[in-house]
Amino acid sequence: MVENNVTIGFTFALYLLVMLAIGVIAYKRTTNLSDYILGGRSLGPWTSAISAGASDMSGWLLLGLPGAAYVSGLSAGWIAVGLLAGTYLNWLLVARRLRVYSFQSGDALTLPEFFANRFRDKTQLLRVISAIFILLFFMFYTSSGLVAGAKLFETVFGFDYTMALTIGTLAIISYTFFGGFLAVSWTDLIQGLMMAAALLIVPVIAFTELGGVGGSSNQILAENPDMLKWFTDASTGEALTVMGIVSSMAWGLGYIGQPHILARFAAIRSEDDIPTARRIAVSWSALCLVCAMAVGILGTVYMARDLGDGETIFMIMVNAIFHPVIAGVLLAAILAAVMSTADSQLLVSSSALTDDFYKAIFRKDASQSELVWVGRFAVIGIAMLAYLLALNPGSTVLGLVSYAWAGFGAAFGPALVMSLFWRRMNTWGALAGIVVGGVTVVAWAQVSGGIFDLYEIVPGVVFAYIAIVAVSLVTEQPKDEITAEFDNLERA
Repeated sequence: MVENNVTIGFTFALYLLVMLAIGVIAYKRTTNLSDYILGGRSLGPWTSAISAGASDMSGWLLLGLPGAAYVSGLSAGWIAVGLLAGTYLNWLLVARRLRVYSFQSGDALTLPEFFANRFRDKTQLLRVISAIFILLFFMFYTSSGLVAGAKLFETVFGFDYTMALTIGTLAIISYTFFGGFLAVSWTDLIQGLMMAAALLIVPVIAFTELGGVGGSSNQILAENPDMLKWFTDASTGEALTVMGIVSSMAWGLGYIGQPHILARFAAIRSEDDIPTARRIAVSWSALCLVCAMAVGILGTVYMARDLGDGETIFMIMVNAIFHPVIAGVLLAAILAAVMSTADSQLLVSSSALTDDFYKAIFRKDASQSELVWVGRFAVIGIAMLAYLLALNPGSTVLGLVSYAWAGFGAAFGPALVMSLFWRRMNTWGALAGIVVGGVTVVAWAQVSGGIFDLYEIVPGVVFAYIAIVAVSLVTEQPKDEITAEFDNLERA
């Protein structure tokens, strides 16, 4: 597909060497579990903002969303609208409080540890249940990243899917194993900037070559008159239902419950950096979402043939437009997108195993060095499980992401919001919200037809909020020292 695969291969190899070098540098700065999990809470606004966006958007920004726009046209943009709103609200409502509360509540390093400290749960039940849901849903989420990486190597080099999947998995493990959170965040900053540049360049050139506003829109409408309609699915010609629009925009609900995004809030060096970081994060997200939609829509006329798999449209356009050297750089952006999420997911899953299982239950007196190495080997184990799940070449990036996104959004979003804003909430309310939200997503996704076609995150979030309030009110009030601590944090 590309004239000079050797040139592109060299570009990829150089890119991977840079990422590994960053991992080695971060390795030298990682001395304890706090460094490995949260980078010593030292991230500046640019690193925290771009790494949060890059770890969130992942391969689906360059594969899943352009693919959806390629098939369904502008109507797929409701997902982007929901995601942009979710990004803004997450930084506005959650970031500052979580940064302050997680540090003041016993310097909690993980989301499960924050819940346990916030509610003084001596049984560790809340912590363990939260960690179980993290491991469950991250299996699917990490797998989606590995599928995206495999599609990249398969499309560009013509590799067998299994070989492509193996190469991508080993690349991601390499620097995450050594460098931990600092390596993940620093590489995410580079990868996020690469993603934004690639997404901007490709549609701008395609738009220009198609004749600007008039030329491109005329060709798109000639190809399919429904492509530029917000309320009509271009793939079927049918009007979108209210349920369909709500399901698409509901992706924004998931932001507040994503552990790998929340980790950036907890790791930012100061709460005073959060307004700057919020502006950077929202601007980056808006640019990337608009450009990803443009790639898919313009691709319907720029590449006038049936692709079979719409999720490869960005890669094919890059190959068609650019010299192999430039194509290699831009295609590395897809690898960047894949790695920026998969590495964060591996690290959060590793943190859950290390801090919330190994340390909390089995080895409370484990040394910092021991915990760091347990975390590193947990990265390998979790990656291997995700690898096995990704072996099905029929898996779609968007499908895997949507399930995991809903799971996290429903299990942790309501519990986190209420724990940051409602002093009456107690341990049992938190536990009820996490279990009800997570189980609702799993159960809802198994049924289809009628109301069950609604994206599972919606009922999951609604039922979780109801469970938190109802169970908290019918069980004992939090102890005075817990509510007093909450009031102190409120004043802070």
